[in-house]
Amino acid sequence: MDDTVVQAAGCVLWRRSPVSGDLEICLVHRPKYDDWSHPKGKLKRGEDPLAGALREVAEETGYTAGPGAELPTLCYSANGRPKRVRYWAAEAVSGHFTPNSEVDRILWLAPAAARDRLTQPRDGDLVDALLRALERR
Repeated sequence: MDDTVVQAAGCVLWRRSPVSGDLEICLVHRPKYDDWSHPKGKLKRGEDPLAGALREVAEETGYTAGPGAELPTLCYSANGRPKRVRYWAAEAVSGHFTPNSEVDRILWLAPAAARDRLTQPRDGDLVDALLRALERR
């Protein structure tokens, strides 16, 4: 087994609903894993984690994001290797989603609905962390 930690980064992407003004969180659906998660991905060699997180958001959702507070880092095993994912709160600034091979759907959901839809319970903790970060702003 390879013990090298996979370094990754992502964002809890949020916006104000264009209709109600309520907070919405973006989740991505990855057909390869048939799961719902926050946009994230592996860092390129030497890539700054925040830059990588924003790149992954753009690649997976089509949105440009304005970064906010750093959120908790998640560490877990993926395919038998340890994985470390750093996360940031990020506000969707502009863009639109176009389905691609990696992400075929996105959803903008209220925080409670996002927490319920996420495949991994650990990702729900990031919803709570985002809400705390936005309260402190």
